[in-house]
Amino acid sequence: MNVIGGLEVGWVQGFTNKRVEFVDNKTVCYICGNYICFLNLETKFQSVLQGPGRGLGVLTANGSSGIFAFSEQRLSPSVFVYAFPQLQMKNELKGTAQLDYTSLTLSNGGPYLGCCSSLPDYTITIWNWENAEPICTQPHAGQDVVSLVFNPQNWLQLCALGTKSITVWNIEKRPTFHVLKSRVVKLPAKDGSSAEGLVPTSYSVRNKLPYFGPEMLPSAISGLNLNCTPHLFTWTKHSTENRLTPTAICWTTTSELYVGCEDGFLLLLDPENLSVSVLLKPAVPDAISGLRQSSFEDISLNKNGLIAVGKDGVINYMQINRTQCNITQTWQLEAPCKTAFFSPDYEKLLLSSNTGQLYMLNPSRSDKIVKVLDISSGNFVAADLSHIDKNICVSVRDSGELQLWSEEGICLGSLSLQADVTTLVCCPIAQYAAVGTTSGNILFIDLNREQRPRLVHQLQLYHTPVDHLLFDQEGHYLITGASDSHIYILDAKPSKKFSVIGYTVVSGPILSLSSQCIRDREQIKVLALSTGQKGRNDSGCLLTLLSLPVKDLAGPDCADRHGCLSNHILKVSRYEVSHPLESCILGLSDVFAYCHKRKSLQRFELPKDTDSFPSQQVVQLKPEQEVRGHPLGPARLVLSPHQLWLASVGRDGLLCIRETASMEQYIKLQCHSCHCGGVPSLSFSADGQTLLSAGFKDGSIVCTNLRMEAGNSQVNPATQYSESMAPLLRSIFNSENSVLIDLPELRKECTNNPSGKQEDEVSCGADNVDVTEHNDNYNSLLSGPSSHPTWLESRREEVIKEENERYSETKNNMRKTIKELRDIIQKMMQENENLTVIERMKQREFNLDVKEQRKLEAMVEQEATMVREEIHWDVLAKCYLRDVLKRECMDSMNVKARAIKAFHSEHEVKNYPLKHRTEKEVDDLRRVQNTRKLETAVLTHNSLKKSSNTTSVTNGKQEEKDNMAESTAVTGSLSTALGFSNPYIYDQFRLQTTEQMVNQIILLQDLIYQIKTAFNTEFEAVHRQKVQELNRVRDRNKHIREIMEELHIKEKLWEPSLTNSEWPESLLIVDDSEIKAEKYLTSEQIKEEERKKLEEQKRLAGKGDNCRERALDDMMDGVLEVKKEDILKMEIPPPEFVLTKPDSHWSEEEKKLYKEYEKKTKDLSEEKQKYKKLLETEIKKLQASTKDGTMRFDETLRKLFEKKLKYEMAINQEELKITYLVYSVAIEEEMRNREMDLKLKHEKALAYKDEIGEDLKRQEEEVEFFQETYDGTVAEDKILDKEFRKEFFDVPTHIVDHLYKLFKRRPRVQKLRTQMKNNNTFQEQYLCGSLAPDAVGKMLKAIEELDAPENMPEGLNSGVWERFCLVRRAKVESEQKVKLKALTLAEMQMLLQKKRDEYKDAQQKVKHLCDELESMHKERNCLQTDNMVQVLLKQGQVEVSATGMTADYSDSTLIHRSVVEDFNKAIRMLGEQKIAIMVEGKDFRKGIIQLEWEHKMMKMQIEDLNNKARDIQMIHLSEEQQDYLNEINRDSRMSKQVSILEKTIAFQKKTHRQNVQHRRKKIKELNKKAAMKAEKCTVVDQQLPDMQVAAAELTHIYQTIASEENQEAKSEERYQEIVQRKKLEDLARTQAEELAFLWAELERLRMKNFPSIDQLKHN
Repeated sequence: MNVIGGLEVGWVQGFTNKRVEFVDNKTVCYICGNYICFLNLETKFQSVLQGPGRGLGVLTANGSSGIFAFSEQRLSPSVFVYAFPQLQMKNELKGTAQLDYTSLTLSNGGPYLGCCSSLPDYTITIWNWENAEPICTQPHAGQDVVSLVFNPQNWLQLCALGTKSITVWNIEKRPTFHVLKSRVVKLPAKDGSSAEGLVPTSYSVRNKLPYFGPEMLPSAISGLNLNCTPHLFTWTKHSTENRLTPTAICWTTTSELYVGCEDGFLLLLDPENLSVSVLLKPAVPDAISGLRQSSFEDISLNKNGLIAVGKDGVINYMQINRTQCNITQTWQLEAPCKTAFFSPDYEKLLLSSNTGQLYMLNPSRSDKIVKVLDISSGNFVAADLSHIDKNICVSVRDSGELQLWSEEGICLGSLSLQADVTTLVCCPIAQYAAVGTTSGNILFIDLNREQRPRLVHQLQLYHTPVDHLLFDQEGHYLITGASDSHIYILDAKPSKKFSVIGYTVVSGPILSLSSQCIRDREQIKVLALSTGQKGRNDSGCLLTLLSLPVKDLAGPDCADRHGCLSNHILKVSRYEVSHPLESCILGLSDVFAYCHKRKSLQRFELPKDTDSFPSQQVVQLKPEQEVRGHPLGPARLVLSPHQLWLASVGRDGLLCIRETASMEQYIKLQCHSCHCGGVPSLSFSADGQTLLSAGFKDGSIVCTNLRMEAGNSQVNPATQYSESMAPLLRSIFNSENSVLIDLPELRKECTNNPSGKQEDEVSCGADNVDVTEHNDNYNSLLSGPSSHPTWLESRREEVIKEENERYSETKNNMRKTIKELRDIIQKMMQENENLTVIERMKQREFNLDVKEQRKLEAMVEQEATMVREEIHWDVLAKCYLRDVLKRECMDSMNVKARAIKAFHSEHEVKNYPLKHRTEKEVDDLRRVQNTRKLETAVLTHNSLKKSSNTTSVTNGKQEEKDNMAESTAVTGSLSTALGFSNPYIYDQFRLQTTEQMVNQIILLQDLIYQIKTAFNTEFEAVHRQKVQELNRVRDRNKHIREIMEELHIKEKLWEPSLTNSEWPESLLIVDDSEIKAEKYLTSEQIKEEERKKLEEQKRLAGKGDNCRERALDDMMDGVLEVKKEDILKMEIPPPEFVLTKPDSHWSEEEKKLYKEYEKKTKDLSEEKQKYKKLLETEIKKLQASTKDGTMRFDETLRKLFEKKLKYEMAINQEELKITYLVYSVAIEEEMRNREMDLKLKHEKALAYKDEIGEDLKRQEEEVEFFQETYDGTVAEDKILDKEFRKEFFDVPTHIVDHLYKLFKRRPRVQKLRTQMKNNNTFQEQYLCGSLAPDAVGKMLKAIEELDAPENMPEGLNSGVWERFCLVRRAKVESEQKVKLKALTLAEMQMLLQKKRDEYKDAQQKVKHLCDELESMHKERNCLQTDNMVQVLLKQGQVEVSATGMTADYSDSTLIHRSVVEDFNKAIRMLGEQKIAIMVEGKDFRKGIIQLEWEHKMMKMQIEDLNNKARDIQMIHLSEEQQDYLNEINRDSRMSKQVSILEKTIAFQKKTHRQNVQHRRKKIKELNKKAAMKAEKCTVVDQQLPDMQVAAAELTHIYQTIASEENQEAKSEERYQEIVQRKKLEDLARTQAEELAFLWAELERLRMKNFPSIDQLKHN
């Protein structure tokens, strides 16, 4: 690289959303990619500083001192401090940050820098950047810190703004070190309510406890430690609400903070006492109208007021007077503003927006906002240099914003394309650029008018994004490429209207395109790198070289009818490389490529005679040269116009340039950040001296110039090539650019699809298509265009339209023939339907396309299989749900839920469902019972020890006490009266400890279980009684039904049955009558049913016709005697003559016979009437019996219901007892947790107080020691003053007096400093000498001026003057030392006073916690001695208020009970009416909810059906299936496969023979080895007896030694057991004595408490 001296940055443009800072009163700086840009607001001059690493992090600056600092992006990053305008690095700060920094800030009062690191340590560090030393650090403190800001008046204080909090950090300065202390500000709630009351409320003991015990904190109720998890608990109502979100902070002149919030609130914060006051509430009615719907993006303060910036681009100038805010002036920006800040002199206000604009405002001079920068924001996609003389740079962003830049980096104009773009390239023969979009369009932009570019043409080539655009060097063609493997060749001349010449297809997606124009052959070569596979898009091994002629490419023979380039025009050569490549570029006779797998750049030589190779042959290429490439790939390669320089860029952001002849040496420049994806675009200028690169996501473009070696003659080839190409391109430019200018501008409306009308016609015509005609039109209508058609689709549509016009007559004839055949087949099908079953043909025999029918049947079967599978899984899910419900609700129940309903009413009684008792419950009950047995035994033992001379009065009292214990009112339950009692249950008045309460709960639960079990036993008896009664009713109804059949009565009988609630098992049994759908039978089941029918028919036919049996059945109805029940069926037949003769012709004998007939008929009729009455009476008796039996059962059920009411009362009373006990236990646990919490806080407060006390004591000692040092320094300074005359004893007195005046004289160095700071809003307060580190230096410098010889008094010797200067200098240094120590002492005393205040606060907190503990103990004791007892009272006994525990009824009234009952009756009636109305409303709401549920269910069904339809449409076919379906000649395919299989079989046979031979050789070797092993085994067998004898001897010796050691170990173990037993006996004796003492103490305390219990009984 002897030609190129190096790379230098020409200009950088771009804007990110990071903060802009002032570095002096006129210049601002901001980060742009890997550079820091400096912009002079007056001259608009821009300069850049390149970052030292591969990326920049955060930036901060101090405009007063001209210092700026920034961090780098890498592992273990550093912070660099620079000075402006020298751009000289002051220091590099290497901290403990591991990944990145989130915020930096510089102090106004000294060389101090604050920084906050990101994860994992989140450390805040304060640096002295002059000596690169950290002053203090605090890890794990900046987890959500957004920005850090020093207090302008006190560098010992800074504020950290977090995402949801504000923290004030104070730096405590000690003589030898510094300490960083934090104070978190608690912001108000969302509604602006005050943040007060966030400390835990104290609890004081009350004279009277509430009914439900004391109020406890959530931490005590939850049982968690508040100190361990403080973020889980809140103390007051206000703290449960959401807090305000701070967005901007600003220090005031009084060291207070203005805080702007996202919700529109403006707060004033006092860092000393952390008090927060609300200055502005946007929600109140009297709020400022301009700020009601706004939020604070940023705030800035100057001497006249506060500047507030909102999201809507409104800037308000606010005057704040204490707690009042007024807007004095308002400005509106055209874009939303993000930040606002004043210059160091507080004259200029700079505003920055998110869209890349900077505005400047001078409020004191003008109200006009001036735009100082407008370059937009966003990521650049591509950039290119125009090849015309103007050297215009063109860039395009991902938002579609196209911009033009001058060679100085000034934005000339822009155009919004309103599309997502992918690539850009400039034409060398006309002033236009081609832009590719993600939708597959290519846009042609006219660049002749720089201020207003315009869109002149648009072409749709792809449905996928356009990845590659390329002009050849002479501008003949525009070549495009995308991931669909199509390469289009376009005419680049505007005079040709950018027409498409043709296309070709390569294998796989295209990764890169490059071209080379060979002027000697008038040929253009295009090299395409593709993957060769459709699935891969990252790297490829296939190179396709296309050769195109420069001329004769516009004729009709250059492409076929579909647009594909012909083989005689397009020459194709294919090459393959061994390793996959990411990018490549074509040289004159070689190819340069980047291989990411090997991280290298490779050069390949192309064969010279490429025409001799067949087009389908793939030639293998091997790299001729390989050098190390970019460490972060993939990389992009670009050749210079004269083909001698190769430039490469990668994801590491490096730009490397090397010579193509020798690629080992190169020059490089870090032009972009590697953390933002590197460089996606790079281009050379026409003369090869300038490069333009665009960053991937860093929002910057960089123009880089090649700096050539002075006097080097090798630079001429690049310039000569540019000059040689200029005349050719200029001649074409003059003719084509005028055509380009005359092209009309393409409007946005015209860019839409012009074929919309055609699509509408197609869609309308699709409705009239006959589905029985499977022709081409039908298929084309179904596959209508889904989007705008591409050029290739339009070309194909034109070809199809032309073919349709050419063969329209043939198609019509074919349609007529098909229609005739269809009519004939339909007629045959109709005739077939009229034939018999045997002659009828099946439906499928009329199908002409059997293959299509099978295909449809397969599809239907596939759909059916999917539906069956879905139904199967649905059934399985429901079965699983049923099993879970059955197991949980039925199988797990010992007694299942059951009910009994009355026969003649809606009355119903339910039992108590009970689950099986768990082992834990049984064990707990057994444990409690054993405990109670022990306690009872102990009480009995103690009672026997009492003296036998107990008076009868005591016995009487004991009996009364027992009666009281057994009383229902005292026990608080009806269980004893019902006969259920547990001897182990405690007396209510003796429950004291938590363990007793827990045991009482277990015993009461057991009692409830016994009550429920007893009731269930009675319930089962009644249930069996109902089943028996139902059986009786069923039998009676059966008899009644038989009688009604004889009497020919048709009435419906009342026949009760068990309901589902009475027989719950019936819910799990499905009856056939419940299934409404027709039963589905499989083919096997249908055959089985037919077989059974045939067998039944055969059985009936086998019986034959028995005439004797048939005659007997007809005569006697199947019986041989007449029953009494058949009397109603008897009829007397009249004589024959009655039917044959009239009455007048009858004989006497016939008349007698007729009279007998009438008598018999009358007797039979009377007998029938008697029998009917008998049957009717029987029916009435049976019905009365049924009614009596059911009524008796209803009475039994009523009694059971009354009994259940009593049982329910007893159960509820016991459960109420359990509830009280559970609550008492919970209160006890909560109070214990609260007590533990207070104790822990008390211990921490004591430790904190001790720590503060030790620190206070140590600091008092330090202050005392420093005070002594200061006094010594002051004394030394006074001694210097006193010793002055002694120093000059040899000088005359009048000269000494003059010298003493000069000795007292001091230069006025502070006057200039004060004048410089008159315009500053913040006057710095120097609390210590470290705030002005250069004060001593300035003083000594001023003293040097006074020490000049011209200031020497006349007549004074020079030696005396030098001695005087030395004495005065010593005096000045001593005075400065005294001043510094005085400031330091004042600061230390101030910190000491703060420590004393903190110590007092700690003492107050300890005292407060002690008081809380004492009150908690009192409250707990009061709660333990005041148990809650349940007492039963008769209803209506007392109707007065029972809230107060008083027996005074002087203000009560005695009224008659009937008055109360009538009043209660009226109340009950009104209550029933209200309940009825509520039930009606509930039913109505229930209906609404049911309808909503059905609507939601239908929506879900619709969604499921849509998903199923989508899945069916998106059925995936594998590549093999697609190849099989697309294959035309299947016979050749099968023959190829057979030949391949035959070759494979032959190869496998050959391999098998080789393997067999190999195995045989191996077997022989193994046999030899086995023989050798056998010989060795024989030798070992001979040696085995000797070895066994030796082993036995060694074993015997070892056992002898081990037995001796075991005996000693057993003796030692026995001795230890004896010693342990002795200790245990002593321990047992001691514990027995202690137990006896405790028993005696217990007895004494019990006897001491007896009088109080007796007194309670008498009361």
